Amino acid sequence: MWRLAKEFVVFLRQEKKWWLVPLFFLLLCLAALFVFGSSSVLAPFMYPFM
Repeated sequence: MWRLAKEFVVFLRQEKKWWLVPLFFLLLCLAALFVFGSSSVLAPFMYPFM
């Protein structure tokens, strides 16, 4: 897993595609919201924000 993250950072550095970082972070947050919001103890606290 860390190897993939390292390769991603090296790719960003070589290709100068730093605009992908916020997009990747947004997709990661959205995926975490789906995972934790579906069947979690945190689900009742997230419903007012959806």
